[in-house]
Amino acid sequence: MTDTVTEITILADSNIASLDEFFTATMLGQATEQTVNIIKVAGRDINAQLLAELQPTILLIRSVTSVNEALLADNESVEFVGSATIGTDHVDQDYLAARNITFANAAGCSKHSVAQYVLTAILTLRPQYWQPSTTLSMPSSMPSSMPSSMPSSMPSSMTSSMTSSMPPLTLGIIGLGNIGSTLAQYATALGWQVLGYDPLLHPSDTNNASFEQVLSQSDVVSLHVPLTDKKAAAGQSFQSSNGSDYPTRHLINAEALAMMSPHTMLINSARGPVVNASDLEADIERNERQVVLDVFEHEPEISEGLLAKLAIATPHIAGYTVEGKLRGTQIIYDALCEKLAVAPVQSMQKLLPINMFLWSELKAHPDRLIKFYDIMQDDASLRSQAVDGQVNGADFDQLRRDYHLRREWQF
Repeated sequence: MTDTVTEITILADSNIASLDEFFTATMLGQATEQTVNIIKVAGRDINAQLLAELQPTILLIRSVTSVNEALLADNESVEFVGSATIGTDHVDQDYLAARNITFANAAGCSKHSVAQYVLTAILTLRPQYWQPSTTLSMPSSMPSSMPSSMPSSMPSSMTSSMTSSMPPLTLGIIGLGNIGSTLAQYATALGWQVLGYDPLLHPSDTNNASFEQVLSQSDVVSLHVPLTDKKAAAGQSFQSSNGSDYPTRHLINAEALAMMSPHTMLINSARGPVVNASDLEADIERNERQVVLDVFEHEPEISEGLLAKLAIATPHIAGYTVEGKLRGTQIIYDALCEKLAVAPVQSMQKLLPINMFLWSELKAHPDRLIKFYDIMQDDASLRSQAVDGQVNGADFDQLRRDYHLRREWQF
């Protein structure tokens, strides 16, 4: 930051957790004559006009704000952009680098939260795959924020009748970054088989299958990829900053769905446009496939027609836990402190309330899943917003703003 600045102005998405606890003059190591002015607005209201008017030094966002040349064309003040999200497809990092604007995102902040969401969805819809006789100790590489699940609707007589003689679930994971690799560890701990596909990583015990094998051989397929487009051909004038040799936009289309057994469940908690919504609707009508969506191609608007066909639908809250949100704030706070050349003094551990949601309890009493996470309540909340054939964007965003944050399950 420039030495002459006596006031740091921060423009921030109001949905970022604990802004006032992290981004103060004291927490940012500012001298007594300097002040920090934080302006909080809804993420979708952060636009070029606001950036031009306020000329903030720091911009803190989430995934609903696209940061690119159009947003910053009339702004000359921003020196740091922090996104309290794992994903970065909403940020033109090449443009920021050309402007010498520092960028940081919260890689890995909600990986446990999302993994637990996926497990809850699977075991709510298919409780037979909870196998209490399986040894469920977690791998030593797992941090102390562990997971897994099962529906409250399952009577104890059903859980006691389950045995390990039932073939384990085969979980297909497409994308083995922070979230996908964490989910794979959880699945392995549950005694499930994992088929993983990530063309950007070297083959491994987890990255062990082709795209076609994951789709055709899994009982459940869970998507954990960023949203990327096809790289522009050499000589083309326009080059997208998120171009890839392995584009994921509409990765799951009619052709991909045709590779899957009608009995294979599909879960998308990554980015909505990874799945072609119209192809998905046609597939569900034809095959009665169980589909779980936390993200939607045309989000924040959702058609009631699609909603009615889904087994579970939630308003982009898979990563919405107290721990996940605070971790996201912590990571971009730490990055800003590095930019300011000051030592971080705030810690999310000081802000966390006591967590009584223990994996050991859930392992011993799987019928208590609803106490740990009632995913069907989130489903009902989203469906209740459908009016005149769709959930409108304002109502979708309001559900996210008002969401009662879950707790991560501790190991």
